[in-house]
Order: sequence, then structure tokens, then C-alpha cells
Amino acid sequence: MTGLVNPAPIGVFDSGVGGLSVLKAIRVQLPAQPVFYFADQAHVPYGSRSLEEVRAFSSAITEFLLGLGSAIIVVACNTASAAALQELRAQYPQTRFVGMEPAVKPAAEQTRTGVVGVLATPATFQGRLYSSVVERFAKEVTILQDTCPGLVGEIEKGDMEGAETRRILESAIRPMLEKNIDTIVLGCTHYPFVIPLIRQIAGAGVNVIDPAPAIARQTGRVLDSLGITQLPDFQAEVRYFTSGPSAELEKLLPLLLGEDGKVQRISWDPDGQLC
Repeated sequence: MTGLVNPAPIGVFDSGVGGLSVLKAIRVQLPAQPVFYFADQAHVPYGSRSLEEVRAFSSAITEFLLGLGSAIIVVACNTASAAALQELRAQYPQTRFVGMEPAVKPAAEQTRTGVVGVLATPATFQGRLYSSVVERFAKEVTILQDTCPGLVGEIEKGDMEGAETRRILESAIRPMLEKNIDTIVLGCTHYPFVIPLIRQIAGAGVNVIDPAPAIARQTGRVLDSLGITQLPDFQAEVRYFTSGPSAELEKLLPLLLGEDGKVQRISWDPDGQLC
């Protein structure tokens, strides 16, 4: 099929910098696709918030990204996907969404010991999406869960290997190792940034599943289905927005994404809309 060449960007959002792990994979696989990235750092972390709050934030951010001209929306946040993806698809039936699904299915297929660890936020574990995935694909597997309290905050500060980050991960992973896990599923888009530390703690015999490359591949398939053609060897622009201090996100972009960028601050108004 002959398609249009990049007629509109991808809209990507997360509660903070976690979605940059997905954006990084998109930049590798779809470098010619322009992107709008929104970090809702005024409300990070989403994992400790109610499902109703996360749905309201997700709807307003989607409205903002569509207003910029986004062709599709990537919900690069496990908590927002668990809380709001179904509602977003119903609210915006003409828009294609790509969401995060905990990689329990490949973990269940790959485990040798039959014991899998999942690291995610409380809201992800409480969501229908997670329970559905476990029910469908992990009936014969033992799933061990940990919410890693405080880890998102450390990553938002850019602390990928400090004492507190290590303490949080050791507290989560070491009890799982005692129960013979051989696979760890990262159920939060922030967590791929600490994969090196996770591997140090878990050891070479434990497989760590990063969902970001699979999400980038699915984004590419959706673009193909819309007839949006990628130009080879072309690096498109990314525009960054945050509801928090723009300087803080700008400082983290080279560390987490490997790219510099200017960040525009967008405020929430009293009615819960972005302006």
C-alpha cells in the first residue's frame, strides 16, 4: 500500500520520565516518526493514586495530544494503561491507542522454574488488565509481586544506582530469588532504566523482560495499518511537554534518552484541563 509520509506525530504520555524508555525504543525502531511526549510530573507517581484520578489525567492528556495533531496515542505508562486504556478507547473511538500490558505471557512461556517475579505499581496490580493477563496466561505459573515503594521517585530524580535505589530493589528481588524465580517482568515504564542494577542483584541466571521494544514494534504496526510510511535514515523531531519544572526534565533527557531537547511546561487548570 502506498501511504502518506509522516502526516502526523505519535503522541506519547506517562506520569513522568518512565515513558522515555518507550520513546527510546520508538526512536530506535521508528526514527523518522515525529513525536509529542508529555510527562505529567505534577502528578507523578500515578501508582499510588486512585483509578479515577488516573483516568481523569489520562483523558485530559489525550485531549491535549490530539489537539496538537497526534495520529495515534501511546499510553507509555502501565498504571494509566491499567486504569484508563479501555475507557480512552471508548471515549475516542476514532483514535488508535497503544498501551502497556505486563509481559506475563512471554514470562510464563520462558520460565524454567515456573516462578516469575513482577515489579509494578499498586494501581497496575489492582487493574483489570493485569488480572486478566495473569488469568489467561499464567495459570500454571507462580507469580510473585512487589510494588517497589519509592522506586519511581528515585528514578525521577535520576538516581539509577544509588544506595536507596539499591535498597528498594534488593528488598523486592532477594525474597523472590529465595523462592527460585528465573524471570522478572518490569511492569512499570520507569523500571527499564534500572535494568543494570536489577541484573546485578538478580544474577546472570534471571531473565529480565523489558516491554519497551515490543511496544515500539506494535506502534510501527499501527502506523503501517494507517498507511503512514517511514522514511529511512531520517531523524524526526521530538517535542517535549511537562506539567512539572521543565528544567528538571531537560536535565534528565541526555541521561535517560541519550538526546538533548527543549521542554515546554504546560499547566493544569482548576477544571482539570491542560492549558
